[in-house]
Formats: sequence, structure tokens, C-alpha cells
Amino acid sequence: MKTKLILRTDSCPGDIIMLTAAVRDLHQTYPNQYTTDVRTPHKELWFHNPYITPLKERDPDVRVIDCHYPLIHQSNQRSSHFIQEYIDFLGRKLGVPIRPTLFRGEVFMSDSERNQKPVFSGINLEARHMWLIVAGGKYDFTIKWWAHDRYQEVVDHFKGRITFVQVGRSDHNHFPLQNVIDLRGKTTIRDLIRLTFHCRGVVTPVTFAMHLAAAVEMRENSLSRRPCVVIAGAREPPQWEAYPFHQFIHTVGMLPCCRSGGCWKARVLPLGDGDEKDLKENLCVDVVNSLPRCINVITAADVVRRIEMYLECL
Repeated sequence: MKTKLILRTDSCPGDIIMLTAAVRDLHQTYPNQYTTDVRTPHKELWFHNPYITPLKERDPDVRVIDCHYPLIHQSNQRSSHFIQEYIDFLGRKLGVPIRPTLFRGEVFMSDSERNQKPVFSGINLEARHMWLIVAGGKYDFTIKWWAHDRYQEVVDHFKGRITFVQVGRSDHNHFPLQNVIDLRGKTTIRDLIRLTFHCRGVVTPVTFAMHLAAAVEMRENSLSRRPCVVIAGAREPPQWEAYPFHQFIHTVGMLPCCRSGGCWKARVLPLGDGDEKDLKENLCVDVVNSLPRCINVITAADVVRRIEMYLECL
């Protein structure tokens, strides 16, 4: 008899993509031994997933596991990637080793989604050089923001060569860019998955779009993985967060505050909202131009050069 599992977490979308890898690798390592279902926010990330079977929590044969990644607190001392921690956590809970199969999560699409005609005004999904750009982030994690004018410099540099499509949630901080196709606040998660499938590359801070860029299949079989330039700074240690096929622009080790690894701070200044992210230990200790120094030192030219490298080499 197969072991029935319900995996549960209240994590954000990027973290859920990490969990998709653990589910996939459990089934790849132990085929026909587990039946799995999930209880997470953003259920759209699990649509068409062949490893998911609906289960009921009240079924006495079902085991419910609350999924965490506790070794994040040792991420500066370990060589493990975030994706590995979810796999190892699940293996520890089940008492079995799980073999990693792919260095990415996996978000599945239906044939109709792949073949669906464009639904967004102004977008040619067949454009050879359409890139998504995320020029902002969540209001409660201001330490991840980069300068808006530098995003604009990047867009302007590639005018006539890359069509940038700006995406981002309406309840997050995403100032409008010029000379882009503006889809801020206009996409569902499935829309964003489909746009990612069609896009040639992604420019983003460390956020959901970065993990989605790795997890969504490529429309063009000529590319092994999707180009992605990540403006990271020094909040997260690169070995925990970066994918080997991304250009992960980090500054860990370059400043006293991040000499031994990522700082894991949350905000540049307190917001007065009562959140623990306002505590002194969660605030950036080196602010320049309203940005953390570790991300302020990353210039538009740095990002432009990484994109140019992709265009030259692919």
C-alpha cells in the first residue's frame, strides 16, 4: 500500500516552488510508494502537477507533515541550496534518503496553456527577445529594493533589442518604467507562468520571479535553461539562493556587515507597522542613497553587462 502524505506550509510563492522539487524528487526516488497532496497558499502553482493526488486530511491513513527549512539559520555556514533543504527536511521526516534530480523546482503547464494565443494587449509572445522585468518588491522587505532609475537605465540601453514586460503585484512596490509593456497588477500566477514560458529572460531581485524563471520549462528547446539576471546584494548567501545557470549579482564578503555571509536583514528603515522586521537587529546597518550599501554598489552597467553576456553567448 502506498504511504499517503499531505504536505502543508503557509510559505510565500518562491518557497512553494522549492517544495515542488521535494515532491518531485520523493516520487522519482521512490516511484509508486507515495501518494501526495499539498495544503499551501497559491494552489495555482500545483496545477497539472503529476505528483499530486487529492487526499482528505480526515482520512486515518493520511499523514500530515508541516514543512519547514530550519537549516536556513545555518545557511552562511553550509554549502546547501534552499532547494536541498526542503528535500532533506522531507527525507528526515519520512526516515528515508531522497535523491535530488534537478537543480530547480518544477511548475507544470497544460498543452492549452503552451499553445494559447496571446491574451495581453501589446505583447507578441513569439518575439525572440521578450524579457520579464521585476523592478520592485514587497513593502515589508525594503532591503531587497534596487534603484528605480537604474532599472530604467537597463531598459533604455536595450531599446530596440529587448522588449521588456514589467510585472509585479499591485499591492507591492513597483514604480512604473518607461518604454516597457506594463502588466503590473494585471497577471494571475498562471498568467505569470505562461509569460515566463514565452519569455527569453528575466531581470529581478531575489523574489518569486527568480525561482519561477528556473522552474518553468523553456519554449525554445535550443536553450538549456532560461537566462536570468538577479540583483541580489548581500542579504542572502549565494550558495543558499543562486541557481548555477543564473547571473546572481551579489556582494557578500565585500563589506564589514556581510563579511562572513548574508546578513538576512529585512528593512532599510523601520516602517512603524508593529512588525518584528522593525526591530534593530532586522534593519540594515549601512544605508546609502536610501539603499543598503551592498545593493547600492551594483550599477546599471553591471546588470547591462550580464544581459549582454547572455545575448552574446546564446
